Amino acid sequence: MSSDIVLKTVSDGIATVTLNRPEKRNAMSDDMRSLLIEVLEDVAADKSVRALVLTGAGKGFCAGGDVAGMKRRMEAPAGEVGFNGWARQQRVHRTQMLLHTMPKPTIAAVNGAAAGLGADTAMACDFIIASPYAKFVWSYILRGLIPDGGGMYFLPRRVGLPRAKELIFTGRQVGADEAVQLGIVDRTSSAETLLQDAQNWARELSAGSSTAIALGKAILNRSFETEANNIFASGSQAQGICYTSTEHRESVLAFLAKSGN
Repeated sequence: MSSDIVLKTVSDGIATVTLNRPEKRNAMSDDMRSLLIEVLEDVAADKSVRALVLTGAGKGFCAGGDVAGMKRRMEAPAGEVGFNGWARQQRVHRTQMLLHTMPKPTIAAVNGAAAGLGADTAMACDFIIASPYAKFVWSYILRGLIPDGGGMYFLPRRVGLPRAKELIFTGRQVGADEAVQLGIVDRTSSAETLLQDAQNWARELSAGSSTAIALGKAILNRSFETEANNIFASGSQAQGICYTSTEHRESVLAFLAKSGN
């Protein structure tokens, strides 16, 4: 397995992870997925990393699942196809949940086409910033499939249920401008400054208490599915932890010292 198909750099507390199969438009092979899982686990556990930016090398963000892998899956003995598919799905879901539940802000810097699993992967991040060359397409239907990377969860929350159905049922392409209008994309940037703008935004998003961000994100991720009283209860428990955090103590003492109280 080549370790250079997923690259990671860390600068000023921001981890930049790059999918690096430009000749395949960064299609997600099994090897790439395994390495991406390792990298995301490292980023999640590294307390010196405050935020994550995910992007693609070359002209594409991620072209989705590797078609060569699909071919191998179809060539497996009939009695093994179902279980092999199930096992593969566990790895897909592990990758997407690592992004979704990462205890720090995550930004997808979409530099080109994000198709199928690539579109789902961008949406598993907290925020999406796109270049003018970005394109989003939930192309699963064109292969007789349904979104398996979280698209059926994330997309309705961004664009509403009827629009999500339309995009998933047709598999039509959405350009950067329309993606902004629909709410798929949060910000746009020039192709030349996309990565820098994403990293600067990541610094802005992660400047506050890492404890409060991690706890707040965990609760916000459940807010659409959880009753209000349960969100309040989770918030109370999280606030109790925040009360004991170094960040809270230092910020209060600094404010008091500044105000002379």
